[in-house]
Amino acid sequence: MAALGSIRKRGVTLIIIIGLGLFAFIAEEMFRSCEATSNERRQQVGEVLGEKISVQEFQSLVDEYQEVIKITQGRDNFTDEELNSLKDQVWNQYVSNTIIQKEAEELGLTVTDEELQNILREGTNPMLAQTPFVNQQTGRFDASMLTKFLAEYKKLNGAENPQMAEQYQRIYTYWQFIEKTLRQQTLAMKYQSLMANCLLTNPASVQMAIDGQNIESSILLASAPYASVNDNEVKVEDSDLKSKYDEQKARFEQYVESRDIKYVDFQVLPSKADRDALMGRMKEAANGLQNGEDVATVVRKGQSLIPYTGVAVTRNALPRDIAARIDSMAVGQTSQPFETVSDNTLNVVKFISKTQLPDSVEYRQINVGGQTVEEANKRADSIYNALVAGADFEVLAKKYGQTGQKQWLTSNMYEQSTSFDSDTKNYLEVLSTTAEGTIKNVNFAQGNAIVQVTSRRAMVDKYLLAVVKHTIDFSKATYSAAYNKFSQFVSESQTLEALEKNAAKYGYQVLERKDMFNSEHFVAGIRGTRDALKWVFEAKEGNLSPLYECGNNDHLMVVAITKIHPVGLRAFDDVKDILKSEVMKDKKFAKLSEKYGAVKSIADAKAKGMQIDTVNQITFSAPAFIQATGSSEPALSGAVVATKQGKFSAHLVKGSAGAYLFEVLKQAERPNALKNVKSTEAQLQQQAMQVVMSRFMNELYTKAKVVDHRYLFF
Repeated sequence: MAALGSIRKRGVTLIIIIGLGLFAFIAEEMFRSCEATSNERRQQVGEVLGEKISVQEFQSLVDEYQEVIKITQGRDNFTDEELNSLKDQVWNQYVSNTIIQKEAEELGLTVTDEELQNILREGTNPMLAQTPFVNQQTGRFDASMLTKFLAEYKKLNGAENPQMAEQYQRIYTYWQFIEKTLRQQTLAMKYQSLMANCLLTNPASVQMAIDGQNIESSILLASAPYASVNDNEVKVEDSDLKSKYDEQKARFEQYVESRDIKYVDFQVLPSKADRDALMGRMKEAANGLQNGEDVATVVRKGQSLIPYTGVAVTRNALPRDIAARIDSMAVGQTSQPFETVSDNTLNVVKFISKTQLPDSVEYRQINVGGQTVEEANKRADSIYNALVAGADFEVLAKKYGQTGQKQWLTSNMYEQSTSFDSDTKNYLEVLSTTAEGTIKNVNFAQGNAIVQVTSRRAMVDKYLLAVVKHTIDFSKATYSAAYNKFSQFVSESQTLEALEKNAAKYGYQVLERKDMFNSEHFVAGIRGTRDALKWVFEAKEGNLSPLYECGNNDHLMVVAITKIHPVGLRAFDDVKDILKSEVMKDKKFAKLSEKYGAVKSIADAKAKGMQIDTVNQITFSAPAFIQATGSSEPALSGAVVATKQGKFSAHLVKGSAGAYLFEVLKQAERPNALKNVKSTEAQLQQQAMQVVMSRFMNELYTKAKVVDHRYLFF
């Protein structure tokens, strides 16, 4: 009882302690949940129609598409620009497929297995022609080849032949991509066709389209350019701009956030001392080559971008500046150092030799080995003697487990190689210089090859050159000095105002970029600016970035956020210049209307100072281009078509660049006018399809609430 009484006395305290404990437990769980959600969000590349895609999922799509391009184009490597373009294609396709899939589900559209099989049986889809299952005799996709491959793939045991299993797996993965893409493509075509057929044609619209293309008008045109009205004569009030803003609000709707920035970008360039030091090394290389020093050693010491291989090559294999230089050089001559601005290099060239050799050589060979080099040489001598005595090459090759079949070697198969061992150089020399029908016994370090040249084609000039090509780089000292100066500039510029003020003092220029989107890959088109790009879209208005080292490690950059344009209606101040241009046009047209509105003939128009021209071949379907104002004028074309021959325009026409009056001189069908109703109807249907493809898809895109955070990862 005493214990209970003690508890009762401390009841409030116990309740507080228990409450705090419960709160701590709940808070801990809430923190864990929030942390998990935050981690998940940090791994999201984007979102479409509420469907999120993680960085791993997106990278998987990119890897898949990259592998497809490697297979179809025979590519191994991609530049940064190509990878960025590839990622954009994958993202755009993902967004489009997600939107269409959602719309198709709501409409009940699907692509059945039977439909896919019909596509495969027809074999006419362009994608199928890119697969390995094309019959070489017909040049068409062969479904039976695919069926055979899939059956072999299922039976293949990877443990028995891992190399073949890897090849089959690669082709199978590629086929899965093709099949998936065919389904997506077919579904999109069904959806687009359905939408396009909602836009119907009728005999009246077909006839109007035919007339719009074929009925031509010739007119006498009186033009009054807006430029003829002085800007000082037009007064634009804020009320005029706001009225125009309200009138054209739909035009200023923004669906993706953008940002305005100001930035300073400084590119570090070699100093005079850097250039002088490199020139000294290049002169040393030139002297070494001229004095007969070992060519390979001189080129290697010169750290040339073009290694010396000792193999003669065609002109096409040489850099353009080197190919152009040898035209003015003699064999044995060494050039003085010269600069190539296009690739920022200093160069020295020694013209060692020039000879005529075949660009293509057909040959066959028998590889000969043995337990020792001596055994291989003895066996090779025996084979060589037998062939010289008249033995059949292919029969003898089969005796040693080889086919002896003929094959071609072309110059471009080896000219881009950066090094050759002595065996390879000797082998290439034998193939290039041996006469047709001649058999050679070629010694290698580990064996022999019996080679017979069977054909030589396309004799071309080949050049043996020693080239020392070195980039004109800045030194560490030059970069360090530039970095310290730029760092000092950034540290003294903690506001945009200070940045702009100090830039002139330090010799830098403040540049501006408006409407930057996070779908871009670089800041101001400068490579290596991903960190700066992430900062731009995470910073607040007025913030200044830290110093960024970017480009090819040769740029220094600092960025300031000057304006953030959120999703929604663009602010009035942001579009003032556009509004002013529109209001100026309205007010100038009003002034021209006061001056020319009462004109009832071309003679009166000329008397009042309008410019008179004859304009021919005006049709409704093609806007007239007016020389007097330098502008295409759709409104004028419409007004002309609506006016009968011999009549004067009913009113002053408001165009894009001026005001117009006209008299229709002639109105008639074009000579040899095309009046094919079916083709015109098909053309209108195609136009309807284009509406679906562009405007309608754009509308769906804006409603899909697409979120693109790729800039955080790629």
